[in-house]
Amino acid sequence: MTAARRSSARRTLFRLAAAALTIGVAGSLFAAEPIKIGLVTALSGQSAKAGEALTRGLTIAIDEINAKGGLLGGRKLELVRRDDEANPAKGQIAARELIFKEKVAVLFGGLDTPVAVAIVPIANSAKMPFMDPWAAGTLITHNGADPNFAFRVSAMDDTVDRAMLAYAQKNFGSKAPGIIVVNNPWGESNMKGLMAALQEKGVKPAGAEKFEANDVDVTAQLARLKSAGADALLLVGNVGPSAQVVKSLDRMGWKVPIVSHWGPAGGRFSELAGPNAKDVIFVQTYSFFGKQNPVGERVLAALKKKYPDIKGPGDATPAVGIANAYDAMQLVALAIQNAGSTDGDAIRKGFYKIDKYDGLIKNYVKPFSPGNHDALTQDDYIWTRFIGDEIVPVNAAGK
Repeated sequence: MTAARRSSARRTLFRLAAAALTIGVAGSLFAAEPIKIGLVTALSGQSAKAGEALTRGLTIAIDEINAKGGLLGGRKLELVRRDDEANPAKGQIAARELIFKEKVAVLFGGLDTPVAVAIVPIANSAKMPFMDPWAAGTLITHNGADPNFAFRVSAMDDTVDRAMLAYAQKNFGSKAPGIIVVNNPWGESNMKGLMAALQEKGVKPAGAEKFEANDVDVTAQLARLKSAGADALLLVGNVGPSAQVVKSLDRMGWKVPIVSHWGPAGGRFSELAGPNAKDVIFVQTYSFFGKQNPVGERVLAALKKKYPDIKGPGDATPAVGIANAYDAMQLVALAIQNAGSTDGDAIRKGFYKIDKYDGLIKNYVKPFSPGNHDALTQDDYIWTRFIGDEIVPVNAAGK
């Protein structure tokens, strides 16, 4: 071989080696590129405590997944948050930023039903999997879209409404409950659900009232329900509005059983409602009190280690936010693995391929299908109340 040919061969080998190195580096960088998980929730205001609970549940799950090597060949998960301030318009802005600027693979959100309902069309249009770990509005997952990208690991209004009525009848002997709901899309969802639940049982309500989220006095509505003979109240409202109902009852001197959706759990309810906050019985999906399954023990230990303010089960609150978000993130991880990519439509289909997952709330078996995007059922609900600042199961608190 001549010197010129040897020199040409060396140059060719050098180019091939350089190309291989470039491909290897690029492949390594791609493998290391994080998978972004977006979260739109209230991080300020009366519901900030609930937004923090969602953050903590997601973070503990993400830490576990990353410690096991991440997903899709070693890609670590990264949580990116935005504050919606419980405002639908701000929620839409935050969702668009996370989807189109941050390029998240999956969007979590929906602490408040009005915010979730506003985000769902954006997610469906962008083919972005939207996982709701809190808001219970039926229309969030039953939104009519085909394909539908909204999934939920949380309660659903229609199911909760039937459970609320059943609890009032069984535990308080209610024969003529009064309905009082906040005047927004979430309240409207539950008004329909409660009326349907009553009709199913052949029960007529004593009355049905609405109140505004910023009302500071609800005595007029409550007085009408009392005059109509309401023997229990079925309440739907978030932290502030629900607290005003309790304070209005105090002013009236009316002691009546209150069975509520889980709105009071979202923040400073015991502080805002006063000493009679303990009289409100409300639904949850999980409690860190009592004997825990192995997942519960592991998660509570991780929470104590990561967050110094968590000393015991009473500090892991609202438990529903932590637990729902934790299980939802684990299910999302399985969907991504099933998809084999971060393509939105592939992840959507990946949810349907989940076979089993032994979770915090329960052991899930085929939790999602094209006809069912809600992983929890009425069998997964528990009933709780405030004792001081702690959310405690009714059994543990005493009836």
